[in-house]
Amino acid sequence: MDRLAILISGVLFGAGVAISGMVNPLKVLNFMDIFGQWDPTLILVMGAGLIVTFAGYRIVFKRPAPLFAPEFKLPTNQLIDAKLLGGAALFGLGWGMTGFCPGPAVASLVFGRTESMMFVAAMAIGMVATRHLLLRAKPAQA
Repeated sequence: MDRLAILISGVLFGAGVAISGMVNPLKVLNFMDIFGQWDPTLILVMGAGLIVTFAGYRIVFKRPAPLFAPEFKLPTNQLIDAKLLGGAALFGLGWGMTGFCPGPAVASLVFGRTESMMFVAAMAIGMVATRHLLLRAKPAQA
């Protein structure tokens, strides 16, 4: 049953980003181009996401536990460090340069566009390389 919930969640997410136009990198790039061909519709997508998230958290946290897990597992780390700031900066640079966010980029693969495939491949390589570098750096920190 939990795999079905994961599948349904993924399909809903993919449909949402496709309907909103977020799988089109020009939508994001035009939103950031405030002195050119500015497209303010991304504000509506972000606002709708915030409203749904706010309502969803209100509803879900009234339950004693999630549907498919014994308890809620919420992040406890509140540290703002160089790793977090560096990752946020790289995410922002990648998003601003390409117009792709990781989730919509994966969802856009169904359209078979070369730029989607290149972005997701580069993202996967970056994830593997980062994990490798962080694992190599750990013994030096100890």
